[in-house]
Amino acid sequence: MPKTIQIRDVDDDVYAALQRRAAEAGLSVPDLLRREAARLASRPTVEEWLARTRRRPSTIERSEILAALDEQRGPWPDAGR
Repeated sequence: MPKTIQIRDVDDDVYAALQRRAAEAGLSVPDLLRREAARLASRPTVEEWLARTRRRPSTIERSEILAALDEQRGPWPDAGR
């Protein structure tokens, strides 16, 4: 069964930005917020994401990562100058 959420004390500038975004998307403010709430609820929390990524085995060695970074950065400047 759908639930009702009420948000109080929203600053005028925040509400104006929500109105603008809703209008740009062809939605009402409640429809925009409903869509954004669904999107937010479907995403994992940072803790959930970290727990999931920690479980993934990696075949990349630390030395390979450092070598790739060194390649992207280029040579180190001459420290003696």
